[in-house]
Order: sequence, then C-alpha cells, then structure tokens
Amino acid sequence: MHRHAAIVFALLSITCLNVVAADRLPTIPPGQYSEEQKQAAAEFEQHRHVPVFGPFEPLMHSPQVMSQTRAMGDYLRYKTALGSSLSELVILITAREWTQDYEWYVHQPIALKAGLKKEIVDAIADGRRPSAMSDDEEMIYDFCTELQHNKRVSDATFNRVEKRFGKKGVVDLTGINAYYTLLAMQLNVAQYQLPSDGTKLERFPK
Repeated sequence: MHRHAAIVFALLSITCLNVVAADRLPTIPPGQYSEEQKQAAAEFEQHRHVPVFGPFEPLMHSPQVMSQTRAMGDYLRYKTALGSSLSELVILITAREWTQDYEWYVHQPIALKAGLKKEIVDAIADGRRPSAMSDDEEMIYDFCTELQHNKRVSDATFNRVEKRFGKKGVVDLTGINAYYTLLAMQLNVAQYQLPSDGTKLERFPK
C-alpha cells in the first residue's frame, strides 16, 4: 500500500511538473493585453499581416523585446543578401543545433518549398553533414556549423563567404544565425508546445 501510494505520488508529481513546464510563459489572451502589449500587437500585425503567433507569444511578456525582435526579423527573415533557400538552410541548422522543435516544424516545409533538397533537410535533422550540397550550400553550412560549434569562423570559411556574398552577406548570415538562436532560446526557455501534428526532433546525444 505504501509502495502504491509512492508510485501514485510520483506520477502526479511528474504530471504537475509537465503542466508547469508547458505554462512557463503562457500565451496571453489579447483581451488581457496591457496597453503596451496592445501597441506591440498592433505593430506586429501591421508589419506581418497576421496576429502575434509562435515564438512571439512568449515574447509578449516583454512587449519591447517582442517588438525589437520582430523588427529585426522583418529584414533577416525576408530580405537578406542570401535569398530564401540559403536563409532557410541557416534557419534549419540553427533549429537543429538548439533542438528547437517549433522552429523546425515551421521552417522545414518552407525550406523544401524554397528549393532545399529533402536529402539535405533530412541529413540536418539526423545531425549529419549533408552530401551533394551546392558550393553555396556548402559554404553556408560550414560557416553556420563553425559559428555554432566553435563560436567563431575560420579565415578560410570567412573568405569564401565574403568572396561570394560580400561583407553585407557575411553580416546578414551572422545575423540570421543570431536571430534564430535568440528565438530558439526563448522557445526552449518557455517550453513552447508543438502543434498536435508536429514531431519532435531527436535529442542529442542519444
């Protein structure tokens, strides 16, 4: 009886922890927005043409951070020197490095639609270096993985990217890495939940 009670208590404790974890930075109903949050939400919808969603929901607990993040993303998400396919490659590498399920859930289909090969996407999901990358994809992959793993980039990799995309491209590429790392950090801290049709990335190390 004692043992049974202990098991029940343990299961209840796990359940409670999961509820709290999922509720760390809960989505704020628009009807409960403060004046500052209302303004931030209005500006978000003006620029993105949709209501606040996804990673911006936990950020709404600090509306100034949300607005500044959104403003940076307006450029880094849509207008960089790299183009959509290579930008999506950067985003997937970042999502995989941070094992950020929601980021991957949103951008994996976008990357495929933008022209990234399924074999490349699948390799990144598996934690493998993709084979048969184009020259552009290879230099972007090397830049991102060096930056994420080593916290710096070798001269050889820097020079290759600069020669191809210019100094603006180097800054944009670094910015995409930083921006989606910021979103991944916020989502991981919030323990933001995947939609019901989402599949979690494998956790590393096994």
